[in-house]
Amino acid sequence: MTATRTLQVSSHGTVELKIPGRAEWVAVARLAGAAVASRLRFSVDEIEDIKLAIAEACTNSIQAAGGVDAGTIEIVCDAGDDELRVTVRDSSTGPHLESAEPGGLVEGRTEALGVFLIRALMDTVDYTTDPRRGTELVMTKRVTS
Repeated sequence: MTATRTLQVSSHGTVELKIPGRAEWVAVARLAGAAVASRLRFSVDEIEDIKLAIAEACTNSIQAAGGVDAGTIEIVCDAGDDELRVTVRDSSTGPHLESAEPGGLVEGRTEALGVFLIRALMDTVDYTTDPRRGTELVMTKRVTS
């Protein structure tokens, strides 16, 4: 008889939040992300990085909708043993500038700077865009201490 072992990743919990896709609600997403991150062993600076990345992701969603009401933005924070995974979803299929890289910023395009910041602040960043379901950004920050 052969024993099979499955790797299980422990989760400390998941927080799901839906906010209106308007700029005045971005602070709520930042605070929720900070509250979840504070449950892990992140430094104060790392928590500030996570807050900024969440704010930039939400702002990017709003900008992709043309700066008007972006509908609903969903933020899911999943706290694992050694990492925080944050997913930001919106219904927009507009450009999110996911390919923005250092040195590739277009003059006058502040959205590209936001994506650059997200990539610089988080350990992994993945975008998925589906014409029917919208855009999903998954970013992960690992605990270093």
